[in-house]
Amino acid sequence: MRFQGQTEYDHDGPSPGSGVLLNNLGTPDAPNAKALRRYLRQFLSDPRVVEIPRLLWLMILYLFILPLRPKSSAKLYQQIWTEAGSPLMDITLRQARALQARLDQVYGEGVIPVATGMRYGNPSIAKALRELTDRNVHNIVVLPLYPQYCGATVG
Repeated sequence: MRFQGQTEYDHDGPSPGSGVLLNNLGTPDAPNAKALRRYLRQFLSDPRVVEIPRLLWLMILYLFILPLRPKSSAKLYQQIWTEAGSPLMDITLRQARALQARLDQVYGEGVIPVATGMRYGNPSIAKALRELTDRNVHNIVVLPLYPQYCGATVG
């Protein structure tokens, strides 16, 4: 996702607020082959995730991985999927609710909103940013929940 400047800022309107974006790696929308294929395509198409020559990688991805891997991955996801959905999504949303509750307690209800965005999959970072900017939040603190080293996190 590339940076896009704000073009519709209202200099005469209310002062912009602050907010928090909890950012996590992502998860498929469902534990089935179709959702896994969509998620894997987005995740594995990122040149920061797989750092081999692009043309070679795209051939491997589209000829071998995407036709074969989603079905076997779906079976594995089905084993860990819960009533609340993906464990990663559930934990991330619980962290967001807990952070929102604490911020509400300290600063007042809704003064500092918390949004959740996934690098790959849903809800996207773009959606979370729109959610915040729709609330006149322009000062955003990003809290990445996947701090391990890789090109996708430090790129």
